[in-house]
Amino acid sequence: MASSSSGLTFKLHPLVILNISDHYTRVKSQLHPPPSAHGATNGVDPSPSPPADPPRVYGCVIGVQRGRTVEVFNSFELLYDPATHSLDRAFLDKKQELYKKVFPNFYVLGWYSTGSDAEESDMHIHKALMDINESPVYVLLNPSINHAQKDLPVTIYESELHVIDGIPQLIFVHASYTIETVEAERISVDHVAHLKPSDGGTAATQCEIPCENSLLRQVSSLLRRLPAIESGKFQDDFLMEYNDTLLITYLAMLTNCSSTMNELIDKFNTAYDRHSRRGGRTPFV
Repeated sequence: MASSSSGLTFKLHPLVILNISDHYTRVKSQLHPPPSAHGATNGVDPSPSPPADPPRVYGCVIGVQRGRTVEVFNSFELLYDPATHSLDRAFLDKKQELYKKVFPNFYVLGWYSTGSDAEESDMHIHKALMDINESPVYVLLNPSINHAQKDLPVTIYESELHVIDGIPQLIFVHASYTIETVEAERISVDHVAHLKPSDGGTAATQCEIPCENSLLRQVSSLLRRLPAIESGKFQDDFLMEYNDTLLITYLAMLTNCSSTMNELIDKFNTAYDRHSRRGGRTPFV
């Protein structure tokens, strides 16, 4: 695949990579949940299911473009119909409107997906987003694990018009990028990097969680306090404090109304005095 010749500089923030990875992990766990441990507990060896194809997820990437520098800050998910190779446009417009309220300076720069390489059907999605951004970017995350790979499994594509066999066609071309981080992202990424992978809840399913007596004592102490809350004295104290709060709120509202009325009267008196000075003395009848 050819390299980009646009001369744009791309800066990718780690939050985008985390969002795409989280989106893929959630969809994969929903479509292919881990096998239950009940079969192994009952002595029944469940038959292994054939490996399913990894799902693909889709979404939009948002950020800013300053001159020749494109900075991708965030992303949001999209609904995709694999039968028609199209996006839910109403859902896209709604998400774009909501994100515009929170991030007014961010614009839709392109879209993202998962897979080992760009596919032919990806160009349909790419063309569908050209009415939002005339030159969208395509961020592709490869979810397959390759221990020999040292670079990030993320590829950014641009689209360029090339003449192939005398016919002008849009094709994907590779674009180089750099990772840009802010202080908050560096802290988050460092926290995620120190997390240990879980075992999928096997210990909880097989009741192998160690018993903590100190925690059980705290729970028992909290439960013993519940009957005291239902006593008559508690209800009287609660209603008294509640009524006092309502009374203070009512007095504050009356004070605010009185202050507003005094300001209105002062303005009226000032305007009346100015009118009397301009007109002079009124004739005595």
